[in-house]
Amino acid sequence: MDTPITIIGAGPSGMTAALFAAKSGHKVRLIDSNEQVGRKLLVTGSGRANLTNQRMEGSRYSCADITWMETLLKRFGHADLITFLREIGVLTFSTADGWCYPVSESAQTVVDAFANALRQANVELVLNTKVTAILTINEEFKLDLSTGATISTKQLIVAAGGKAYPTLGSRGELFPWLKNLGHSILPLVPALAPVTCEMSSWKALSGVRFDARASLYENSSLLAETTGNLILTEWGLNGPAVMDLSHHISTRSNVKLELRLNPLFNSEVELHDLITRKRSTDTPLRVLLASVLSPKLPPVLIARAGYPLDVPINELNDEQTEKVLKIATSMPFKVTGVRGFEYCQVSAGGVPVSEVDPLNMRSRLISGLTLVGETLDVVGPCGGYNLQYAFSSGAVAGMSIE
Repeated sequence: MDTPITIIGAGPSGMTAALFAAKSGHKVRLIDSNEQVGRKLLVTGSGRANLTNQRMEGSRYSCADITWMETLLKRFGHADLITFLREIGVLTFSTADGWCYPVSESAQTVVDAFANALRQANVELVLNTKVTAILTINEEFKLDLSTGATISTKQLIVAAGGKAYPTLGSRGELFPWLKNLGHSILPLVPALAPVTCEMSSWKALSGVRFDARASLYENSSLLAETTGNLILTEWGLNGPAVMDLSHHISTRSNVKLELRLNPLFNSEVELHDLITRKRSTDTPLRVLLASVLSPKLPPVLIARAGYPLDVPINELNDEQTEKVLKIATSMPFKVTGVRGFEYCQVSAGGVPVSEVDPLNMRSRLISGLTLVGETLDVVGPCGGYNLQYAFSSGAVAGMSIE
């Protein structure tokens, strides 16, 4: 009797691969080190499960080959995922910016739906069990388990994740075994992580949250730019606007990096118009700035320009006013690094996408081996992109098993 298709990792990509493989009539065995499936899915979207994005585009991802990502999303994209989720009992809705969540706004209900679907598909669950070694013998994969057992399979799907959220079981322990099998392994680094900065000159803004355009510079060269929400802390910056840039920081050591924030990215024209209309009045500049900025920002920006807190706009000439606006549109933060794997949402690095076929997620180097999810060097921005990639890679892998 043929051995079951074996999947290592019961996260989003592994569970999806299991369901699609079972749907095709295969016997499936799913191994995970946790007591239950979907542990990592529980923490996504701050517990709300930001599942995908209506504005899904391959160009939003960072990987070695954008065409590779576009090919994968054509095989199983946003609409395919919404249909699949509905089939297993997860109904979704979208926010104005395209972010998609379960109607329940609870990641737990999504995990429960997956667990039920796996049960109904007769997927064999091997939980509380770690794979400690992957070997090939006589065209089969031999897996050593933490229980002391050894199992065999002709078809192996590795969905064990990277190093993000190590407390949930993702520690990157299988990458040395994939390297032994013949795959290249790029160094794993935190991605979608909070950014640490020199914050001494911005202490007064600790705890302040606002939307901004965030631009990352190496010396004077722009590396990347995003827009979104962020929060200033005593150690640095957090939130989607800067987390989307963090993998550019993780992969660069011993270089001078600076983040420049522009909280006026969406309102600068309106502010200029307001200042022009109030130019001859004694309205404090602080009041005008507060029309478009978080109330704690104007006093700090005015102080950095060297003016009194309540300086009236009619006491400043155009050049002096522009000095404040220039500071407001390019708030500089010296980057010192990113927070570690325990704080990041995903990790970058792993197997290069060039070594996997996006049409089926099979290894181009090792027969019978399929790689999905964070096993590959793919990072998407906040907003459901990384879960979409996980679901897409798992679905394509599962439906392509022969």
